Amino acid sequence: MTVRRLDPVLVDRIAAGEVIERPAAAVKELVENAIDAGARAIAVTIAAGGRELIRVVDDGAGMDAADLALSVERHATSKLPDGDLFAIDTLGFRGEALPSIGSVARLSITTRRADAAQGSALVVEAGEKGQIRPAAAARGTVVEVTDLFIFTPARLKFLKSDRAEAQAVSEMLRRLAIAHPAIRVSLAGELVSGFDWPAEAPGEEGRLRRLSRALGRDFPENALRLEAEREGVRLSGFAGLPTFHRGTSAGVHLAVNGRPVRDRLLLSAVRGAYADVLPSDRHPVLFLDILCEPRLVDVNVHPAKSEVRFRDPALVRGLVVSGLKATLAAAGHRAATTGGARTLEAFRAVVGGGAGAIRPRFEAGPDWMHPESGFGEAAQAGFEAIAAPAADTRANDATPAADALDRPLGAARAQLHETYILAQTRDGVVLVDQHAAHERLVYERLKAERARDGVARQALLLPEIVELDPVDADRLIAAQGELATLGLLVEGFGPGAVLVREAPAALAGGDLRGLVRDVADALAEHGVSRSLERRLDHVLATMACHNSVRAGRRLRPQEMDALLREMEVTPNSGQCNHGRPTYVELKLADLERLFGRR
Repeated sequence: MTVRRLDPVLVDRIAAGEVIERPAAAVKELVENAIDAGARAIAVTIAAGGRELIRVVDDGAGMDAADLALSVERHATSKLPDGDLFAIDTLGFRGEALPSIGSVARLSITTRRADAAQGSALVVEAGEKGQIRPAAAARGTVVEVTDLFIFTPARLKFLKSDRAEAQAVSEMLRRLAIAHPAIRVSLAGELVSGFDWPAEAPGEEGRLRRLSRALGRDFPENALRLEAEREGVRLSGFAGLPTFHRGTSAGVHLAVNGRPVRDRLLLSAVRGAYADVLPSDRHPVLFLDILCEPRLVDVNVHPAKSEVRFRDPALVRGLVVSGLKATLAAAGHRAATTGGARTLEAFRAVVGGGAGAIRPRFEAGPDWMHPESGFGEAAQAGFEAIAAPAADTRANDATPAADALDRPLGAARAQLHETYILAQTRDGVVLVDQHAAHERLVYERLKAERARDGVARQALLLPEIVELDPVDADRLIAAQGELATLGLLVEGFGPGAVLVREAPAALAGGDLRGLVRDVADALAEHGVSRSLERRLDHVLATMACHNSVRAGRRLRPQEMDALLREMEVTPNSGQCNHGRPTYVELKLADLERLFGRR
């Protein structure tokens, strides 16, 4: 076979297969061009999911006739003024989008510069460029793409339904709009929910307003401001509370120097940061923007520019993980405000009685809130100092102390079904899952001990022999060093058995055999492929579960109140080790709506 040079039109169609694989990709390229042109307003219209029509109108700088002629030529761009591929500060730079689109569709461009008396228009069809002609036009550029892939019918077979393609266009445009809140962005067309988001003022408030439009009205009150910087890389944005989560990763928005990306390194960092506080099958809601010198990141590693490559990936990943973890920890006991709404919906489902009606059980009793009871001193002593075996619990109808009502989690008033603590605040009530809450408290205490100088250990008077599957026993023995830093000292004791000589002091009196078996399971689940820190955290979470206040245990009033106070000062106490909420808050207004009082 002889070697021959490909036809230029065929070269363009091959390039189109890499860059323009679906309508959403074409819209992305055109909108990025508009942003790079300094547009303050961008309007997108589609038909048949973008297959029949894509129209992008912007008020950017526009082009003169000479620039317009070059814009549809291969490898022609205005975004590399000095030809330096290592200092790219624009969203697009390949110089392939317009000629690629023109090779597989009918492309029409009308444009005018602000200082020009008239505009210019150009049509490209099947790769054939027409003549530039004068045209009446407003400042900016109008690009129309009709009959996408008409000249490459095979590509049409790989498209999804028009509705699915329209949704992909909407999702892509929303990501660009989130990354650039100062630009007005609108979408119109059939088979898609259109939107028109106004330009927002610069700064934090403007960004948050744009995020509320994209991620829902509940996001601002469940978002945490994030700021971090390390070695010239700056991280900013808003991270959703762990209890404010979704079933897919659609709520995770990432940008690098204003470029929306779906980068595997960054997605992995986000998952790692939330792994300790989020259920494994749920995803956070957040926006993170990474700003750095263009020379520190390569944006030319993916045809669709959806991935990037950092010069120091470990630095960036560490910054994202540490920044998110510090922000979530600073939130303390705070949980999502949507928990109350879900609770009300659950109540409404059974309102009016019936077989499924909720009937909490309260027990009347003496006034345990009286100042002379020593309640305040006991609460200050900490939960562990006063915890005791199962005790009688009495509901309280006396007026609680004013300072307790002003606490974030209020004053403990009763225990329901030996599982839930009912607390009263100044303007509502709080319902706490006692086991989930204490599990998180123990876990955070163990993590803090490990970070300082290792988990405090307590020698057993009589070492405990635990029989296991031989594979599990070998796994525990292999992890002896790791477990010793967690306060669990084990050694081999023949085939299929281990001897436990020391255990974490915080877990004294627990089910040691059950703990060892669960630790073995935790090691098997995470394996050696996970990072050491992830493995240790998982083992600590397993240990914490064994020494937590169990559902079904009666608590004394002092114990309940001490648990609330400790929650208020413990990081991440708004959710348990498995990511479930530890408490739900209902405002008086919510209760009044539930009972039809407002």
